[in-house]
Amino acid sequence: MAHIQVFPNNPFQENTYILYDKTGECAIIDPGMYTASEQNVVVNFIKANQLKPVMLLNTHCHIDHVLGNKFIFDLYGLKPQFNKGERETLDAVVAYAPAMDLLYDVSPLPDNYLPETGTIRFGDTDLDLIFAPGHSPAHLCFYDVKDNQLIGGDVLFNGSIGRTDLPGGNFELLIKNIEEKLFTLPDNCVVYPGHGPETTIGHEKQYNPFFM
Repeated sequence: MAHIQVFPNNPFQENTYILYDKTGECAIIDPGMYTASEQNVVVNFIKANQLKPVMLLNTHCHIDHVLGNKFIFDLYGLKPQFNKGERETLDAVVAYAPAMDLLYDVSPLPDNYLPETGTIRFGDTDLDLIFAPGHSPAHLCFYDVKDNQLIGGDVLFNGSIGRTDLPGGNFELLIKNIEEKLFTLPDNCVVYPGHGPETTIGHEKQYNPFFM
């Protein structure tokens, strides 16, 4: 069974996730650590649980989800993995970070980009890739089929959806992807979003105001 630990980070309260299993290997997903104290909390959790980081994943490349990419690379030697359609989004961070009064250590680039579909693996955990653009141009969600849990990034939130007014956003496309790719998952699938508390597919199908 894969376990998930969440760390709300940076001024946007972005959820950084550590996904790990009994092998001790772990994936770090959307590292948003900004301050030294935020970095320490994540590193101390990894040390305390004797985990071995083997994968750095980005659901997408808005600034709040990549602020810690360089830190993770420097500490563990891991380059991020994301879909190549997010490259322009990542490149843009350098230009707009100063306007937001944020210090940004430039993220390394992937050696390997993730495809739109397929499965990635670490330890004994398999993650299916779900391509769900709309909030960003090439957003991916990571679905742990065995444990029925989804790292959803900024696609679907508890009672809301990702904003679509940023470059590459598309409201109709986001709604379509949620309905066709996420709402087809089991109702009891737990969704771990990029911001805010977790939810379930069934709860959002019934109560999310964007689908009522």
